Amino acid sequence: MKIFLALLSALVIVSAQRNPHWWSGRSAFVHLFEWKWNDIANECENFLAPRGYAGVQISPPNENLVISNRPWWERYQPVSYILTTRSGSRAELANMISRCNAVGIRIIADVVINHMGAANGIGTGGSTSDYNNLNFPAVPYSNNDFNPNCAINNYNDPYQVRNCRLVGLPDLKLDSAWVRDKIVNYMNDLISLGVAGFRVDAVKHMWPADLQHIFNRLNNLNTAHGFPANSRPFITQEVIDLGGEAISKNEYTHLGTVTEFRYSAEIGRVFNGRDLLKYLYNFGTAWGFLQSDYALTFVDNHDNQRGHGAGGDNVLTYKNAKRYKMATAFHLAWPFGIPRVMSSFAFNDGDQGPPADGNGNLISPGFNADGSCTNGWVCEHRWRQIYNMIGFRNVAGTAAVANWWENGSGQQIAFSRGNRAFIAFNQDSSALNSNIYTGLAAGTYCDIASGAKSGSSCTGKSIVVGSNGYAQINLGAGETEGYVAIHVDAKL
Repeated sequence: MKIFLALLSALVIVSAQRNPHWWSGRSAFVHLFEWKWNDIANECENFLAPRGYAGVQISPPNENLVISNRPWWERYQPVSYILTTRSGSRAELANMISRCNAVGIRIIADVVINHMGAANGIGTGGSTSDYNNLNFPAVPYSNNDFNPNCAINNYNDPYQVRNCRLVGLPDLKLDSAWVRDKIVNYMNDLISLGVAGFRVDAVKHMWPADLQHIFNRLNNLNTAHGFPANSRPFITQEVIDLGGEAISKNEYTHLGTVTEFRYSAEIGRVFNGRDLLKYLYNFGTAWGFLQSDYALTFVDNHDNQRGHGAGGDNVLTYKNAKRYKMATAFHLAWPFGIPRVMSSFAFNDGDQGPPADGNGNLISPGFNADGSCTNGWVCEHRWRQIYNMIGFRNVAGTAAVANWWENGSGQQIAFSRGNRAFIAFNQDSSALNSNIYTGLAAGTYCDIASGAKSGSSCTGKSIVVGSNGYAQINLGAGETEGYVAIHVDAKL
């Protein structure tokens, strides 16, 4: 009986750690990569909540090395667990989390617990990093807290991958009680401030058993921020797995959700025109993905949009805007996984850091009259074709995919989400001009790709659904938008 109860308790914890605690009616979140805490707080209140976003993944909130030219990846080189970064102070972080929770935007903190920084220097909070002697006094860690110095030369050797240094970064000894205590205290500190969960970096480089010890010791979420009693923190784990290596994403699903890099690679391959849209009819586990409730899905992330991570030139980014919008529209329309939208800053090389002044201080995004960003920020989450699809997904809710349609070439597709929403894509060299069953009630609907509903009219295209549920769908091959989408809340 004791063994049965222990197993049942473990299953409850794991199931809970897959729950991101979104407010009802919301289901997709955004990674505001390298944003300042004060700017995120404003964005939660002024844009994300009104547009139906569910949460924000924030950059690592702990002190990191200050590296020459301030590359983005300095955020992944910890010096301590003090909550001071270029994004702001501990007080600003706490204020942001509180303000975002108040409007239903949950905060997912990116945490780096596999390693420490790989250089001597000073951190963003003024702490010292003595890499040569493996001394990080602000934690404190000493050379006894790290695995032996070795390089990863063979990714088919799990011992090397998990015990040796990832690109020279000092590998923490996660089977040490001292190290575990420091990590647990850090993550519990963030829980006390009101985060809903964690994106855990470099999980493939840590043993599952060590992570289980750490995750099981995390506190329940802070009820002062609206979480029900006994809520467990959401966990999503970065495991880069396209197949062909010894370490599998499946080794970590008992701990929470896992980033599904194959989803990113495959959706990019299809919308890059390297496969037919019609094959998306069963996009999900049939393609080798994790089951839906275990999979954190994305079109691109901060790593693979720069050529790091996985997916190669299949990965679509903001630099190929039309195809990127189409892929993101499918991502948000298709009921699979826990979807995350990327929000980038513009870059010309893979190391370039976020917009900053001459002293390295982050520059806040500015906003044009149409809501798009300035000051070097791309802000894909503010593109009409993306935020309107957040609304589409929320309106569709739990309705199943229905009424699949495809043309002869296989590069034009359409489907509905029950009788709640309908979307059609054209990746053909010729126009889509077809009478297609939408599953929706008769009426005139505003296309949310080209515009929106505004009072009693549409700012973009309108689509008329007849009494039989059919609509004439017209979408030219050269049109700015590669898709049209309607839903019940966009009906005039």
